[in-house]
Amino acid sequence: MIFAAGLGTRLKPLTDTMPKALVRVGGQPLLWHVIQKLKAVGYVRIVVNVHHFAEQIVDYLKANDNFGLDIRISDETNGLLETGGGIKKALPLFDSSEPILIHNVDILSNLDLTGGLSPVCEAGEAHGDCPLCESTPEAVLVVSQRKTKRYLQFDDEMRLIGWKNIETGEVKGREGRPLAFSGIHIFHPSLAPLMEDWPDRFPIMDFYLKVCADHVIRGFEAPHLKLLDVGKLDTLEQAEAFLETNSHNRP
Repeated sequence: MIFAAGLGTRLKPLTDTMPKALVRVGGQPLLWHVIQKLKAVGYVRIVVNVHHFAEQIVDYLKANDNFGLDIRISDETNGLLETGGGIKKALPLFDSSEPILIHNVDILSNLDLTGGLSPVCEAGEAHGDCPLCESTPEAVLVVSQRKTKRYLQFDDEMRLIGWKNIETGEVKGREGRPLAFSGIHIFHPSLAPLMEDWPDRFPIMDFYLKVCADHVIRGFEAPHLKLLDVGKLDTLEQAEAFLETNSHNRP
């Protein structure tokens, strides 16, 4: 699933006339870069959620014949559902027995997804309970040691135990090893029943923090991860250089 419904307020004035997903980097829209990365390693079904200038994304995909993939639209034009609500609404579009890779549209990285979900699978196998090979309800969050304002907190087994805002000092759950979230994670649909009592709109991280005491929500610290959040105008130039050195999906 590609999160592409956001308003892109930090990319104004570009997003006054287009969705963030269609802002161009290296000659192609951000959405193109994520789709090509997924396609290159064998993904065949992708769900894209839309809200801001939704019709532009729909038209772009149609004009490109969905890049030869089974691309489905999760329509949030009636109201943004945030990350958790977005997943909840989109669940009927997925195979209920298969894990879902979720990727923010404005994230560029060198994360190796060759072989599908193998990096995350290896993270699970290291602890003897791979969420992608078994039906155990679980999520895996790709994280790294990176400077940010908000850190996820993990215990010695890389299980999620909390969250902390280092500017305000606010803590949810417990403190542990602080790592930065990448905007890339795995959600297993067997967690879906736990969402039934949640509202239509909520952040996925609030959900993970709520359920992590009773369900294994694990972090995967990707080795040598290089990541760029293309969320602000001043990162667009950085993104060009980033693609030159870290992406195999150059247009």
